[in-house]
Amino acid sequence: MGDALRHFLRDSGLGAQLRHARVFGAWSDALGDRMRERAKPVHFQFGELTVEVQSAPHMQELQNFTGEQYRHAANKSLGEEVIKKVLFRLKR
Repeated sequence: MGDALRHFLRDSGLGAQLRHARVFGAWSDALGDRMRERAKPVHFQFGELTVEVQSAPHMQELQNFTGEQYRHAANKSLGEEVIKKVLFRLKR
């Protein structure tokens, strides 16, 4: 039964979506209430998490000061270094 479920998740693409949801949740939890609404994860592939940021000042803060802290906290929550790099982009 386990093998059938793994094959189904892989073949349907649901497995990747579940992994992404787990990464997105860990990132959002690491940010906490203050930043959660200002820096939303939008894409994850090959260890790179893309985060959409509401304003240039928040992007500056994340790129230069706090982004690595949040990445480490999210990976700690995930139990392994799943997020290798975080890319920030301004929300349009």
